[in-house]
Amino acid sequence: MIQFLTSGVKYMLSALSVKRFALSVPRSRVYLYTIMAKKKKSNIGWKIFIGLGIGCMVAILGVVIYEWWQARRAKFVKYDAFGIEIPTNYNIHGIDVSKYQDRIDWESVKGMKVEDVQISFAFIKATEGNNNRDIYFKRNWKQSKEAMLARGAYHFFVASRSGKTQAENFIKCVDLEPGDLPPVLDVEQTNGVSGDKLRQRVKEWLLTVENHYGIKPIIYTNVDFYKYYLKDEFDSYPLWVAHYLQKEKPRIYRDWHFWQYSELGRVNGIYSKVDFNVFNGDSTEFRNLLIQ
Repeated sequence: MIQFLTSGVKYMLSALSVKRFALSVPRSRVYLYTIMAKKKKSNIGWKIFIGLGIGCMVAILGVVIYEWWQARRAKFVKYDAFGIEIPTNYNIHGIDVSKYQDRIDWESVKGMKVEDVQISFAFIKATEGNNNRDIYFKRNWKQSKEAMLARGAYHFFVASRSGKTQAENFIKCVDLEPGDLPPVLDVEQTNGVSGDKLRQRVKEWLLTVENHYGIKPIIYTNVDFYKYYLKDEFDSYPLWVAHYLQKEKPRIYRDWHFWQYSELGRVNGIYSKVDFNVFNGDSTEFRNLLIQ
């Protein structure tokens, strides 16, 4: 009991000593300690801010260097030939591109000529579904025109989404001008919806786009998809058909305007492989198809 009381007294005396020491410290010194602590915190904040700023600058510089390198690479991509067998009996040749071709040097595309074959037109992906836009569309759209190529914009259709909403996405993104090709609907997947629902939504897109631009859109699809899902109800629309199995023309019962005959072509100014197409007609018919 006595030992316990002794320990308690010692503890109280110790606490009292600490309190007296605290009271004995001048207020000016306490204030100084507070200022120093605040400055230390402030310095840490500035260091973090400066570090983030430097990080952002490095990231931006990295993007700029990457874009510059991509542009330089595209400019120096050269091929001796197109790398594929070109169908005979067609005079007007073109390609179609999207973000998967990365940055393109359009002057090089236009300038490549092998025997009598030269690229005259390009279909460029603009949008997909309700909201998606191709990251290279604006650049490709502008520079293909500057290279004096006839250009066309296409929308990749998602059948599980509203046709009207998808059309509005395309309209917001694409401004068509005289000399451009008509707008294109790329429809090649059902996305799990029925044939009736697919056709209904395709019609919504086509009618909305036609009413806006005042010109009938082109439908892009492959031979089998057209046969099983689109035939009869869409025969009045210009057709751009994909078919890689025949050398002279696509195997399809109806008339067509464009034929995508290979996905393995090579052309100057594009690092990756690219789809090749021909127009089914002469130069006068091609000009008549363009927006006036």
